[in-house]
Amino acid sequence: MKRSELPYLDDLRAFEATARNGSVRAAADELSLTHAAVSRRVARVSETVGAKLFRKVGRGLVLTPAGESLRDACRRSFDDLLRTITSIRNAEGTSDHAVLLSCERSVAMRWLIPRLSRFQDAHPDVKVHLSVGGGAIEVQGNGAFLALRRLDFALDDGWTYQPLFPERVGPVMVDGMRARFEAGDYVALVTKTRPDAWDRWLVANPDAPRPRDRLGMDHHFLMAEAACSGLGVGLSPYVIAADDVAGNRLVAPFGFSPDGSDYGLVYRAGAALSEEAQCLADWIRSTCKPLGNRSD
Repeated sequence: MKRSELPYLDDLRAFEATARNGSVRAAADELSLTHAAVSRRVARVSETVGAKLFRKVGRGLVLTPAGESLRDACRRSFDDLLRTITSIRNAEGTSDHAVLLSCERSVAMRWLIPRLSRFQDAHPDVKVHLSVGGGAIEVQGNGAFLALRRLDFALDDGWTYQPLFPERVGPVMVDGMRARFEAGDYVALVTKTRPDAWDRWLVANPDAPRPRDRLGMDHHFLMAEAACSGLGVGLSPYVIAADDVAGNRLVAPFGFSPDGSDYGLVYRAGAALSEEAQCLADWIRSTCKPLGNRSD
């Protein structure tokens, strides 16, 4: 096979993102592409390789042996490219010493971004590049890197973390829906990222009213907006709904109870944080304290 016959880099990126996320939809969100575009790119890779790369299991995708081999090769190649490009940038003095902060999409939109200007005002010399993402941590070059994650997955050996606050969830709604909620005449808003969250919460709260119907949402930030609009009752993490509850846009009649997981600040193991990254990490820990101290 000639080099000219290799798949396009964009097609390989779509394949690797799909393999890592186990979903074309999740890969499309990550790459800011449509579902159809990612599917086409993955299909082109499969055609070029001459082998089936995925098989469907339920609603998800599982790699075939050929797909696993190609995924591993892509990861090695992409990691090598990142290291090489970062090394060149640093050698040429083009690094801006910014801190790359990766944060889950809903947490970024509903909690972090409304507060980030306070950090920038207090530390104007520290540049922060914000990236949204969830789950397993990708290699992010050699620069300063932090990730704010709900730690419901195993960390690779190259990463370590500091716990920040426990994950606590509870039903939230506009105050005008409280009577309907107590009567069981409400729609439960369900997110695709945690499809069984309501079932687990109802088991843990057997005296709580059961919903008459359910409505799916892609992400928690959409669920929170839907709850604020009176569309239904969301089962929300406290970090997502904290500002709306504090501002009386939402009420939480059952409070928020721990689900057994924690949020943490993830960074490279065995390497000291840069001055800029340490400054940002200290600010995040301080800003997170109310999330861990509240006793709803």
